[in-house]
Amino acid sequence: MATDTLLDGTHTVLTPEYVEFRFTLAGLYSRFLAWLLDAVIVLTVSLAVMMGLGLSMSAFPGVASALGIVVYFLVDWGYGITLETAWSGQTVGKRALSLRVIQESGVRIGFYHAALRNLARPVDRLPFFYLVGGVAALVSGSQQRLGDMLAGTIVVRERRLKVPSAINASGEEGLLADPLFVSRVKRLSTEERELVLTAALRREELRMEARLRLFAALGARLQDALAMEKPDHLSDEKWTLLVAAALLPSKAPRGAQPPRARALG
Repeated sequence: MATDTLLDGTHTVLTPEYVEFRFTLAGLYSRFLAWLLDAVIVLTVSLAVMMGLGLSMSAFPGVASALGIVVYFLVDWGYGITLETAWSGQTVGKRALSLRVIQESGVRIGFYHAALRNLARPVDRLPFFYLVGGVAALVSGSQQRLGDMLAGTIVVRERRLKVPSAINASGEEGLLADPLFVSRVKRLSTEERELVLTAALRREELRMEARLRLFAALGARLQDALAMEKPDHLSDEKWTLLVAAALLPSKAPRGAQPPRARALG
């Protein structure tokens, strides 16, 4: 992992096949703007909830104030945890700024990571305006606030990667109409799906030696995971791209006669 500049660094993930993928870290300015938008939404929802509970008209202003603080923190925590879990590391603010929270390993976060990083927000906010979190991010090599360090997460800037034409025009569209092949691809684990799609989208960034090594390992792994033999005329890379194509929400051409994939055993 290395940081190129103060505002936008890079985070490097080394796969088990010794292939590097680089992610652009989100700068503090863009993260602040995303937080500001989320804060407005949280405050608006909190006020709506308090009004719905009739706290603003309570005969006990002290109790109303205490409950208002509790409501705010519950909405704040619930907002961050729920959206980052459901939207794979994004809130409304992060989506608007094209930011995403991911694990340090480069894969998407789950409920556990979203909960940890959001529950630590009160500490990061001390004494005001995320001063503790901001200082932690500045001294951290990966621009992580305390919540990110606790959860093992980073915030990255999303790049709009186009689906390679090789996926949609592979010359083997018939295989995508094979029910056995498609059904087994759909049963791949989340980690395997993300690995296949990341490799397909970022393959042009790799040096040829690393590219061959990565797809050779992926090709063998996918044959085991799918319990299917790779057609002899397909390279490991083409085989992986076909698996990636089956994961995308696209339809196989009508009337195509699929070459049947051979199940192992």
